[in-house]
Amino acid sequence: MLLEVEESKGRDVEMAEPVSFRFERLSVWQSARGLGGHVYAATRRFPREETFGLTSQIRRAAISIAANIAEGSGRNSDPDFAHFLEIAYGSSMELAALTVVAADSGFLDEEARDDLVTRTSAVTAQISALHRSLAVKRTKTPFERKSPL
Repeated sequence: MLLEVEESKGRDVEMAEPVSFRFERLSVWQSARGLGGHVYAATRRFPREETFGLTSQIRRAAISIAANIAEGSGRNSDPDFAHFLEIAYGSSMELAALTVVAADSGFLDEEARDDLVTRTSAVTAQISALHRSLAVKRTKTPFERKSPL
């Protein structure tokens, strides 16, 4: 559990009550966090020689999704948040591609591949929906924008 830290007079630090960060309340972050857990579970069965190869890369892509959603939620403007959602979206595309590569390499069976692809697709849809809800006129990622009328 994360704790808020308050500095008292001098150098002593007191621990205050637990706090909730904005990103923790986002269902898309919760879904991305769950996806990361599923990726870690699936990659535990990958060959040892892939530890610094596909295992590491697929895990980093999954964790990047949740991390960028969290970082963006801490920004002070919708355009900044949108930028980090675009990065999270890109990481989800990377994860989808790496999942297929892992299956092609025989590290994931069809059921595990389909499960991860389905979960990744669901998180991607949530990222897209959140991105569209922000007050951003232009974007680098091809999210459909709502007409201002």
